[in-house]
Amino acid sequence: MDNKQYVDKYYMTEVDSFEDSIYCHHAMMGEQFITEHTHHKDQFLYTEGGIVFLKTEEKSYFLPARHYIWIPAGVKHSIHPSSPEVVMRNLYFPKFETDSAFYNKVNIYPVNDLLIEFIMFTNRWNGNIFPVEEPKYSIAKAFKLLLPEISQTELPLALPYPKHEKLKEIVKFLESKIDENIGFKAIASQFDVSERTLARLFQKELNMSFIQYYTILRMLTALKLLLDEKMSVNEVAMRVGYSSLPTFSNTFNKIIGIRPSEYVKNKNLLL
Repeated sequence: MDNKQYVDKYYMTEVDSFEDSIYCHHAMMGEQFITEHTHHKDQFLYTEGGIVFLKTEEKSYFLPARHYIWIPAGVKHSIHPSSPEVVMRNLYFPKFETDSAFYNKVNIYPVNDLLIEFIMFTNRWNGNIFPVEEPKYSIAKAFKLLLPEISQTELPLALPYPKHEKLKEIVKFLESKIDENIGFKAIASQFDVSERTLARLFQKELNMSFIQYYTILRMLTALKLLLDEKMSVNEVAMRVGYSSLPTFSNTFNKIIGIRPSEYVKNKNLLL
């Protein structure tokens, strides 16, 4: 069975076969990736057993343990897990009249204990849940309605794709030199552009400053190293260009929402 058949079987045909149903799907990936596709329903995706990269036409998202991603209906996306053993827990929702602007954006949010209990409660469900199936349908609907209330913190665990050729080269260079603390002036000089032009490029193309992009890139790389490699926090800090462990820890905490030492301590529990 190839990936496209897998997508067609589980994520295209069944999810959208009934307009007003809530579709629930818990399963081990069993695949290296799920190719680009869309749904007519909004998707809640939570994963266990590894990390997931989710790519849209605009950005690459990094979904770590203890977080979920919300994918609005109609957004093209592909899913790339760290291994085929990753378990995906999905709920697909139709549009409700009560939907707010929260549901219109792709975003990653941390998951609290209440939401985990809710997710695990849905583990007994699979397939379509229809409005006539009470109280199951009301419970599933309440799950969606609760999300804006308990998801107050958006995490910037995503990086936009540059379209400008010069910026593509710069981003590729930054990724290859992630262990060096490269300054803005050095990049401008390396690629023979003025600092003013470079600043405009980042703001116009990526909607963020150079330092914002570079910091998120380094923190997402650090997060991946902490999850995938058997490295100490100090080793990871050096691998992403930080000579000061406190500075790295403070920056990681600001972006990810937890100190790297705590993340390592909780890693096995979260996976």
